[in-house]
Amino acid sequence: MNIFPLVAVGVSTLNSSNDLLDVRYHLILNEDQELLNTLNIDNPGFNSLYSMASGEENNEFFESISNTLSVTSRQKLIFHKIDKDVPISNICDAYLKLYLLSLKVSKPNSINLENIFGSLANVAWTNLGPVDVKDLNLFRSRNGEVFVRSVDKFPCLTDYIIPEGVRIADSSRVRLGAHLSEGTTVMHEGFVNFNAGTLGSAMIEGRISAGVIIGKNSDLGGGCSTMGTLSGGNEVKISVGEDCLLGANSGLGIPLGNRCILEAGLYLTGGSKVEILNSKNEMIETVKASTLSGKDDLLFIRNSLTGAIQCKPNGKSVVLNETLHKND
Repeated sequence: MNIFPLVAVGVSTLNSSNDLLDVRYHLILNEDQELLNTLNIDNPGFNSLYSMASGEENNEFFESISNTLSVTSRQKLIFHKIDKDVPISNICDAYLKLYLLSLKVSKPNSINLENIFGSLANVAWTNLGPVDVKDLNLFRSRNGEVFVRSVDKFPCLTDYIIPEGVRIADSSRVRLGAHLSEGTTVMHEGFVNFNAGTLGSAMIEGRISAGVIIGKNSDLGGGCSTMGTLSGGNEVKISVGEDCLLGANSGLGIPLGNRCILEAGLYLTGGSKVEILNSKNEMIETVKASTLSGKDDLLFIRNSLTGAIQCKPNGKSVVLNETLHKND
């Protein structure tokens, strides 16, 4: 589904040089529908907003919406448009695309995020909002006690969007741009990067790296890890199918199909040698783990006597506790 062109209205916090540090969008729409309207802003329509984002002046609307959004002297009203899904060219593009992911308008890996790191400012995220790292001492002298939660290019998801039907135990571990479907629970050890997330109810007690997608009714056990593609040379997009379980402290470096289980403590990379067993536990052959990518109903274990990684048919089903995932 093509959602472009888009137009959006938001507010940016400025540093001492009047550079943009972030963009908090309040109104996002395309030609067909509103995608976000946080304060029930009077929407003049796509064409009017598109003209304003293109430079047309409308002082009456500017003043009205500035009052509605309580724009301060340290902030700037933003009118922004994206015509096509092309590489990111500025911070307004970057935040708008992160919003699309976290609003679940776009799924991970479905929109162009090229140049996102170069377009985002490295910011001190404080209890009083974003502050340029170079301005922090002066900001503290003027505002008293300031608590810095992190210094990063990406803010916490919950500082900008609260997804419906989701529970997040430690919000500092979920970045803006995470795609969290209703029924997802992220516990304290869970982490969800931007351009990653869940496609249904899921228990997340491990790491979902950038580009990784978790299918519905799957469980990532405490401290487990999924390999990302941002650095380290890995180019394979990792995904976990539906009704899967990654055991505590396990690691995954291949895409899993549906109804698969990875034993606790087992790190499975694409190059791992895996002994294939039949339903009678008889070894058939030895293969690279990458040849099993995307296949359903597999159980991966490590033989406690030989240390070999083994794979056999999985006859077990993973069932989430429904009570834990009714996040209303």
